[in-house]
Order: sequence, then structure tokens, then C-alpha cells
Amino acid sequence: MPGTQDTVAPLRSTSTAPAVSRLRALGTSVTVATVREEHLAPAEAMLRAELDAVDRACSRFRADAEIWAVMRGDGRPVAVSPLLFAVFETACAVAMQTSGAVDPTVGAAVAGLGYDRDFDTMALDGEDDFEPVPARGWWTIELDRRQHTVKVPAGVLVDLGSSAKAFAAERAASLIATALDAGVLVSLGGDIAVGGTPPAEGWTIAIAEDAAADPACARRNFTIYEGGVASSSTVVRTWRRGQRRLHHIVDPLTGDVASDRWSLVTVAAPSCVDANAATTAAVVWGDEAVGRLRGLGYPARLVGRDGEVITICGWPAEDDDDPSSVRASEITR
Repeated sequence: MPGTQDTVAPLRSTSTAPAVSRLRALGTSVTVATVREEHLAPAEAMLRAELDAVDRACSRFRADAEIWAVMRGDGRPVAVSPLLFAVFETACAVAMQTSGAVDPTVGAAVAGLGYDRDFDTMALDGEDDFEPVPARGWWTIELDRRQHTVKVPAGVLVDLGSSAKAFAAERAASLIATALDAGVLVSLGGDIAVGGTPPAEGWTIAIAEDAAADPACARRNFTIYEGGVASSSTVVRTWRRGQRRLHHIVDPLTGDVASDRWSLVTVAAPSCVDANAATTAAVVWGDEAVGRLRGLGYPARLVGRDGEVITICGWPAEDDDDPSSVRASEITR
């Protein structure tokens, strides 16, 4: 399943360090952390089960994934599982909130640019022989909550992408926290959700361009107690077609890659889904991103392609002596 190569990595706290496990799933790096050591193994087992369920429901890279039944429905309503229906609802809500900057009908555009299989197995160099395919539009998807059916126009390729990844992080964190009565952090490619009672000093998050980077090498970090964090980058998960360097974030309006005005956008929000929607949309919005993010009121840090750093809505300035002062529990309630 594709998604933004988000770039926030969890960092162990320096006082009572949480227990941390790292793995790989959904084509990206995954981290689960628990406040208490004894909760880590069952938390990892629950997370693996949840990620497998999401993959089987949502992946356009698996011929046996449930989503393919919807896309092969020739424009007819198709009954789906509660999990897939919930992800479709989330993706359409994100599309509405971002005025279409994040659109689940962008699948043909992403595939046309060469992202037609798991990123770990795709060709990173090729011919410049593609034509951009604008998204059909999220509003063409019809959801029937009573019948639990989804209908997409014939020929439309759906890419639930980053919305599904953020949804999975939130769902897993909530389920683990409830089942184990534990404080937990889940990071899927840097889409971070937390649940339960956090460490006394909060969850310390390290910012890096690659979610798989060693947190100890990160240049900035901050603390959250609840809510979610996400980042989107245009310099990680890239490939070439002819003379063009492409990345995984597509502008639905044009069907081409979004501008590289921003190399990295990080947002703290009330939920992981909200944070992911804002960061992905910010890349698509380009020069308008700062104003639009201010309108949302979320703390954000934007790094321009020239290295300029802009912080807004309470995110500490780069010269702040206390870079850990971003507290989602205080700012995003």
C-alpha cells in the first residue's frame, strides 16, 4: 500500500525510556513504543495483526486485496468489510477537508508516474514516457453507510495511500492502549499516533527527512502527550523518469508530481489523520501552504527546498533554546 514517506521518527526519552521495537510493513518503517517493557511484545503482536488486516483490505499492490473487488465493480456498489468502509470514509473526509488536495482517486496518476508496485521493488530509473492523468475526483465515490457498500466509477484506480496509513496508526494505537491499559506510540513511516497514558515527560519525537533514520542523528525534536504528528517529504521515496526526478506526492488536479517548494513539512494535530492530511496537502499547496496551515491552526514546521525553515502556530522557532516545547496536548485541544 503506498503512502507518504513521512519522516518523523520516535526518540527514546532520556529519563524513563519507553520500550521500543522497530519493524517493516506496508512498504515503510514501523515503530511501536510502550511506556512499560512488559507491554511491548503483546503490543507488537497486535500491531502486526492490524497492519496485516489493513494491507489485505486496502493495498493496490495485492491482487487479493479487498479494494480490488471495488475497483473491478464496473461502477456498481460493492459490499465491503467495516474496516475498508471506514478507510474509504476517512479518505473521502480528508479529501473534503483539503479541498481535494489529497484525493483517493489519484491511483492512475501515481501508477502512471511509475509507482505501480511496492516501493521496495519498483524500478528507480526509467524512460520519460508517461502522460499525467488527473484524478477523477473523490466526489465520484459513493458510500452507503447503511448497506456498507462502496461504488467507484468504472476504470477508476483508487489509492487510499497516506490516509489509510494514518488511519492504521490511529486504530492500532487505540486498540493496543485499550487492550493492554498501556501507554503506546505507533509510527507508520513517521505517521505517529499515541494512546493511553503517556510517559510523565511525554513522547519525544525526533525530526528527520527519513523515518528510518537513527533518531539520535536528528537535528530537532519535540514532545507530545496526545494527538498525532505527521511529516511529508519530497526528497525521500523518489525515482527518475528520463531527466525528471519524481516523488510520491501527486497533485490530483494535474496528475503530475506536486511542486518541490517544500522538502519537508511536519504538523502536530488532534489526530494522526488530521496531521497527515495537512502535511500531504501542504506539499500540493506549494506557496499557499503557510497561509492554509495557519488557517487550520495546527503547529507546523516547513522546510523549503532552499533550506529555509518556517514555523507557525506555536511551533518553536529554530533558534528556540527549548525545541521540545511543542505539546500537542496543550495546542491542539
